[in-house]
Amino acid sequence: MMVRCKAPLRIGLAGGGTDVSPYTDQFGGAILNATVSLFAYAFLKLRTDQNVILKAMDRQEEVKVEVSSYLTLDGKLDLAKGVFNRLVKDFNIPVKGFELTTYVDAPPGSGLGSSSTLVVAILGAFVEAFKLPLGEYDIAHLAYSIEREDLGMAGGRQDQYAATFGGFNFMEFGANDKVIVNPLRIKEKVLFELENNLVLFFTETSRLSSSIIQKQQDNVNNNVLSSIDAMHHLKEQAILMKEALLKGEVNQVGEILHFGWQQKKAMAQGITNDSIDLYYETAMNAGATGGKISGAGGGGFMIFYAPENHKFQVINSLESIGGKVLPYQFVQYGMVSWGL
Repeated sequence: MMVRCKAPLRIGLAGGGTDVSPYTDQFGGAILNATVSLFAYAFLKLRTDQNVILKAMDRQEEVKVEVSSYLTLDGKLDLAKGVFNRLVKDFNIPVKGFELTTYVDAPPGSGLGSSSTLVVAILGAFVEAFKLPLGEYDIAHLAYSIEREDLGMAGGRQDQYAATFGGFNFMEFGANDKVIVNPLRIKEKVLFELENNLVLFFTETSRLSSSIIQKQQDNVNNNVLSSIDAMHHLKEQAILMKEALLKGEVNQVGEILHFGWQQKKAMAQGITNDSIDLYYETAMNAGATGGKISGAGGGGFMIFYAPENHKFQVINSLESIGGKVLPYQFVQYGMVSWGL
């Protein structure tokens, strides 16, 4: 039996960072994101022997171990092991051999939620294979719990929900892991215009988001008012972005992105650096009206809003100093799985 699953990566348009504890628990967070045509894939094949074979094709890594009720976490493809361990514990799935092959269209540390999206895809494959009674909120929350609690990986909550639900969503986060996903009904011509003008740029660098997130968490715990105020403004930015898109005021997107970028940089040290500042300045000089780093910061992907056909000047200017622009489309569906 073969089961396939894929889940879309996301770009964060507003509110990034307000989904991270302890800010979320104390003040509540809000984020607006959208899924794009870059995916995490998981292919699960059940075996008749006791071997577990894990293959990460994009990373050219392979692990082979004997199956047991708990696969040791040793830093080698732990995302897959963590999903299996949790499902054995919580749902008593059969402890039998399997082969899991994964691939992600973006590298780790890209800022597009690749690790969390991969967890969702792996989880979706197991849910399909064993017909587990889990809905969208269940899958997203379980993926979050596996990554943050079982594996001890730092991060927020938006990625798992974006990958599971898909589309444009305004997400609200509160204490005790409360999450509300509000799908947005945006007019098609607004989506086309946004897709046409929004440039997705890969700096060809990656970053360890956990260190930046830790600084952000420390700032909240230590009551650093400048950082907390910046997060308040980012939550405000998410509301402004939602209103602009729903009203079709798409050319406000650049200004809203720029407002958010100024706040994002004030959240924690390490979010920006000289290279990122150069990319941002270059895009703005070429006709962009705003932009941001995707994810925690420090590297990975950036997005820029370039209206009035300035996108071609922005693309040429950015690629002349390094990195590359990736073509993409928005996708309106989330995690999907099917059996063969």
